[in-house]
Amino acid sequence: MAELKLVGICGSLRKASTNRMLMMAAVEHFGPADFEEMDIDWPVYNGDVEAEGIPEAVLKADELLRSADAVIVTTPEYNKGISGSLKNALDWLSRTKTQPWAGRPVAVMSAAAGVQGGARAQSMLRLCLNPFRPHVIPGPEIMLGQSGQQFDENGKLTNDGTHKFLGELMGQLRELAEARQS
Repeated sequence: MAELKLVGICGSLRKASTNRMLMMAAVEHFGPADFEEMDIDWPVYNGDVEAEGIPEAVLKADELLRSADAVIVTTPEYNKGISGSLKNALDWLSRTKTQPWAGRPVAVMSAAAGVQGGARAQSMLRLCLNPFRPHVIPGPEIMLGQSGQQFDENGKLTNDGTHKFLGELMGQLRELAEARQS
């Protein structure tokens, strides 16, 4: 069996994002894989821009997504929803016509400063993914609250409960990816 290709999409553009740290903890729990994070720092979707041609960065992201055996998507919660950058990425990817999400195993999670850990954003993310028809794993739901206090100075997750749930979620993601590969 070939090595699995795992793609991560972090809805926060900040390099020191707790969502990126959570994504990297999930990657460790996933186990051996060729991992690549998708860069979603793209221009705002605009039909006039699309009419001139879909940006190269979006086409590369589409290709990356189509090559993935599994996908991890993390989202912060901005004003009770997903970040504009993540929604923008979903909007652009919907315009490529290749249906790169269809049937693809996807794990979603959120990290936020509030105690609810981005529950509303994660719910919104699941709704935003529905039209693309991926195989979104229903749970366990990873909603890391007070996320600024959940990582050490090296960006390593310190919350044992979250590690337990990440192990379970990533085990399911890996199982689905391996089944899809065979």
